[in-house]
Amino acid sequence: MPGGIPGLRSMVADFHRRGVRVFFPVVIWDRGTRDEGGSFSDASMTLLHEIGADGINFDTLDTVPDANRKAGERLSPPIAFEPQFDPQNASLADSAISWSDWVLWDDLKWPFVPRVSRVKWLEPRHATLMTDRYARFKINSLQTAFLNGAGYVLIENIWGFWNGFSERDAEAVRRFTRIERAFSGLMVSRDWEPLVPVLQSGVYASRFPGKDRVVWTLANRNDYAVDGEQIALPVRPGARYYDLWRGRALHPEVRDGQVVLRFSMEALGFGAILEDQSGAPGPDLVSFLSAAAKDANRPLDSLSRATPFARQSMVPVAATPVWRGAVPDGMVRIPAADYDFRVNGIEIENGDDPGTDVQFDWETSPRRSHRHRVHIAPFLIDRTPVTNDAFRQFLQATGYHPKDDHNFLRDWKDGTYPAGWANRPVTWVSIEDARAYAHWAGKRLPHVWEWQYAAQGMDGRLYPWGNTWDASAVPPKDTSRTPHPPSEVSAFPAGASPFGVLDMEGNVAQWTDEFRDEHTRAAILRGGDYYRPAGSMWYFPKSDRLDEQEKYLLLSPGRDRSGMVGFRCVRDLSDAP
Repeated sequence: MPGGIPGLRSMVADFHRRGVRVFFPVVIWDRGTRDEGGSFSDASMTLLHEIGADGINFDTLDTVPDANRKAGERLSPPIAFEPQFDPQNASLADSAISWSDWVLWDDLKWPFVPRVSRVKWLEPRHATLMTDRYARFKINSLQTAFLNGAGYVLIENIWGFWNGFSERDAEAVRRFTRIERAFSGLMVSRDWEPLVPVLQSGVYASRFPGKDRVVWTLANRNDYAVDGEQIALPVRPGARYYDLWRGRALHPEVRDGQVVLRFSMEALGFGAILEDQSGAPGPDLVSFLSAAAKDANRPLDSLSRATPFARQSMVPVAATPVWRGAVPDGMVRIPAADYDFRVNGIEIENGDDPGTDVQFDWETSPRRSHRHRVHIAPFLIDRTPVTNDAFRQFLQATGYHPKDDHNFLRDWKDGTYPAGWANRPVTWVSIEDARAYAHWAGKRLPHVWEWQYAAQGMDGRLYPWGNTWDASAVPPKDTSRTPHPPSEVSAFPAGASPFGVLDMEGNVAQWTDEFRDEHTRAAILRGGDYYRPAGSMWYFPKSDRLDEQEKYLLLSPGRDRSGMVGFRCVRDLSDAP
């Protein structure tokens, strides 16, 4: 990371000065890249201690690994542990906080009777958090969280795919969060009771008792409103009752030694009541009820259930000056065509939801699968990726140096590339670096469809050389912890495209178009680089197929640069005869 250990330590200290605790995720599944020279547990815990972190989240795990626990016990102050999922019983004592990421990926798997958090049941002080990141209508997880007195993680950006909350769901989160915060002491009551008896079918409730106050949270699982008598409680002398969801006092009916409360719950709605034996309402409760009453004038069902997605736009690419001379050395002329452009994104998750992958200018939403017949004017394309020596000439001619130079030309030393690397593709360049070179050369980066057409021709082949995989046409795959450098350009002539373009697959990935929405930036990489670390499916997905593309999230030039990413350029020709 920029700044290394001192930079991270300074960042953590800055949060601490503001009273904010800091925890980091540990990608426990990453076993195929960096070797720490010792045990993973010792290395991770030592690093967290060095930067002053307060806690650690064990991504993908439902238990704290024994090795990490033992390593953490040797540290002072101790590190708080948090598994991603609902901790198993044996790990509960080691989990100071718990994410409780309940994996129910679609509404069909949510039972009608809401589930009870085992962690919250065994240790009510646990800060259990609910999430349901792929569901579009999140009522199931929202009602489950409320009945468990749990928090809710609003994960809207998933691998760069924006799955926003509907107006109804977002408002439900705001309202029940206000209740949980106002009565936070009760939400961690050791005597909480889930699924207590109520009077209406399809309505469920939990009881959170304290010294002189009790809060009930309720959820109507029916897809219709439920009115009338909702719950019967023992008589408590001097108790007052309030509808916390609608912001009003309740006037109970005493019958057969019980207090019967009447109120309304809208379809798939929420409810909350307070029993208060502390006397007349204080200013805090009066203020709370006033705000809740104002919200009650706008029922949840009056709000849209539509789940928004973020529309994307392609970053415009200016045409180059039209080239009218002979084909320059190192470039290949690609003829005009009406090209059937077909490609799929290879994101690990997100299915076919709108918002996955990217949105081309002719599309109404981002999507995984793309097909469009596009007219492509003739153009020139570099026969190979830009080499280290060509990039050196650019630097010498322009004095270019990026403002954010973290990882810039990371393999170079003392301003030049290693001996013998002149004809290897230049890497550790951001898309901004590549554009600067292209502008100097009178060129530009290719559009995705131009790159694919130059690699595929008109017959829709899967690889530049045909439809059958040929390992001799590309550099060998590298699965080691420390990858070897890219192969020299032109070293694999058998991999040439129908137009004679080289290194279109299997050497380095190559920058093409950039896409933006109001939340994220991403670029499409083409070319399926040679490095494939082993150990997990969670590494950046790659493909050698010409009908598949890689969406690469852009954070900052310093973080975008990679030893596996280079580029090639194109130059525009006239479409006229």
